[in-house]
Amino acid sequence: MRHTAPIKPEDQAVTADPIAPSDTFPVTVRNRVRRLHERGHYDREAVYAVLDAGMLCHVAYVFDGQPYCTPTMHWREDDRLYWHGSSASRMLRQLKPGVPACLTVAHLDGLVLARSGFNHSANYRSAMCFGTAGIVDDPEEKARALHGVVNRFFPGRAAELRATTGQESKATTVIGMRIEEASAKVRAKGVGDDEEDYGHPVWAGVIPVRTVIGADEPCPRLKPGIDRSEGLAAYREGRRLDEALLETQDLYAAAEALAGGR
Repeated sequence: MRHTAPIKPEDQAVTADPIAPSDTFPVTVRNRVRRLHERGHYDREAVYAVLDAGMLCHVAYVFDGQPYCTPTMHWREDDRLYWHGSSASRMLRQLKPGVPACLTVAHLDGLVLARSGFNHSANYRSAMCFGTAGIVDDPEEKARALHGVVNRFFPGRAAELRATTGQESKATTVIGMRIEEASAKVRAKGVGDDEEDYGHPVWAGVIPVRTVIGADEPCPRLKPGIDRSEGLAAYREGRRLDEALLETQDLYAAAEALAGGR
């Protein structure tokens, strides 16, 4: 792993249950959680859980001194992240030689209302990943990634679709980044008021927040007799989206492992 600076003792995170080094990301000045460090996690399991429960990320780069932050869909294969964009994008073309990037994913789980404005908060899960982002030029890796952006979220669906044309592939840029350093930060608790405020006469508590899958809205031009495929089974009305995405990630990882073993 590459570090931007030597790791100092004060830059090390302390966890209650030590994890084998192979299961953790290195803790450096880039990824160390500095405020409320007890909420920080550096193990791959915690970071991957946040990444895999989401479909939307934000990727930040700096080009010519100007920062950019782009929202896009992401997916993960082991410790490598992928996202895509238009080949016409001037900004993405500058990724050709590879540039430092930071990819973040966040989930809002609850609104925390306290008895003072200072102690209002939110329950959340977040992950911040650092690495060098670059355009995927290898034709085989790019073709696999273009299948992956479909199969990661909708298992087996790529094989059901018409083949991607050469022009469509040419018009799509795929970016890859190996996660060099990362951390997750999680708040999952109730109100944290000051002791003298608990008697203040105002409602306090947590308002849970969930993204839930709704009822299907079939295309009006759908041919008669065509039903959902098995690959969409995770997306059931009333189910939490993050749970469905974790399920499809497991299915995708299993399919990739099987294909790799052939």
